Amino acid sequence: MQIAPYWKNYIDGVWVDGGAGRIDVTNPATGEKLAEHALADAGDVDRAVQAARRVHLSGALRDMRPIERGRLVQAMGRYLLDHIDEIAEVLTLEQGKPLWESHIEVQGAALYFEYYGNQASTVEGRSIPLGGGYFDWTENEPYGVSAQIIPWNYPVEMTARSLSAALATGNTCVIKTPEMTPLSNAWFAHAAEAVGLPKGAVNLLCGLGQDAGAALSSHPQVNQIVFTGSVPTGIAIATAAARNVVPCVLELGGKSAAIVHDDADLEAFENDLRWGIYFNAGQVCSAMSRVIVHESRAEELVERAAKVASSLSVGPGIDRTEGGANMGAMVSEAQRDRAESMVIRAEEQGARTATGGRRLNRPGAFLEPTVLAGVTPDMEIARQEVFGPVLSVLSFSDDAQAIEIANGTEYGLVAGVFTGNLDRATQAARHLRAGQVFVNEWFAGGVETPFGGFGKSGYGREKGREALWNYVQTKNVAIKLK
Repeated sequence: MQIAPYWKNYIDGVWVDGGAGRIDVTNPATGEKLAEHALADAGDVDRAVQAARRVHLSGALRDMRPIERGRLVQAMGRYLLDHIDEIAEVLTLEQGKPLWESHIEVQGAALYFEYYGNQASTVEGRSIPLGGGYFDWTENEPYGVSAQIIPWNYPVEMTARSLSAALATGNTCVIKTPEMTPLSNAWFAHAAEAVGLPKGAVNLLCGLGQDAGAALSSHPQVNQIVFTGSVPTGIAIATAAARNVVPCVLELGGKSAAIVHDDADLEAFENDLRWGIYFNAGQVCSAMSRVIVHESRAEELVERAAKVASSLSVGPGIDRTEGGANMGAMVSEAQRDRAESMVIRAEEQGARTATGGRRLNRPGAFLEPTVLAGVTPDMEIARQEVFGPVLSVLSFSDDAQAIEIANGTEYGLVAGVFTGNLDRATQAARHLRAGQVFVNEWFAGGVETPFGGFGKSGYGREKGREALWNYVQTKNVAIKLK
């Protein structure tokens, strides 16, 4: 398809230029400029917030019968599916992932709209008995303006995750798209128009974090904030929100570990490795970045992991249309260089590279799928998020040590246990410090299952019914009867 050379922001139902000029969007598979996008400033942010606030105060969404509001939300998901081919192609060109992965992302985005559209009429209050002289009940009201700051690794799916839940509960939204991957978010504006949402209910703007992001998170008329990204940025956003006493949902990444016991099925585990660390070139907050394997199986696991990694064909995502043993570019050369430098430092600290670890000798932000053996818990690579296709393999001698290593970082997003012993798996799940624990399948679950972290992986929950409560506040009404 022909990519438009210039893309605008969407504020109050109108496509507009940005007060901060334009920003280049680069194709990470070639290193070449793909398009330009309007760059928002604080004035653009304010106009978007005021538009969203006007719609909220009008009651156009808030007062709509929830089942009708849910139908609009579901229709947005169908719109994405109707345009999946063009969205996926743009997503691959701006983000680098294989085309088949982009199709999965758009399908996942549509599923959020279907799920939360179905949930819109189920956000109910309750009656509280206070005796014969009173009638008391609770209502769940939307916060109002939801500010959503989106990461670059899954720009379509992460936007859908928060936007669908916010709209289903009657909020209006201002979305700051990621400056490296802003193009594919345009279809949310098209979807909002197509299904008949009021102008101003959904606003999309691309801006730098220190400018538009800071202005949005500190805006006094923003009522709720959702952010996915790094710990330092999350702290800055939470600090700005606290000054206005605004609640946040923060998903701040992880250093997630899979504990592999001596009775685990390592042949089946190869598939978990493929999806757990090499999907989207490892640029996944809940990636299986650490494997903690029993010492009796460590050598075998490293061999199997190296086989999986070396079997992957790496190249431009636009050429990778079929699912399977392939991987695309990382999002940028800077991100690729950071991951490569962490591998080199791990080698200097004593880790052994079983396979991969270096950039490809070709244009584009490509890194070889990597397996590091002999990693110890004190190494940087075992403690800090790489956000790349780099697997660190550590070993343990007993169950207590495995849990200690798994819990030995500041993060706590997800964890996994691989064993044929249900009692062992249950005990581990209870002791792992993580918001979600997978047993014998990495990424088990779906849109229905709550997702969020412990520790510096953030707070609040996304996905599942739990996410809906992030977007509503409880009002109690008490009536004295005569």
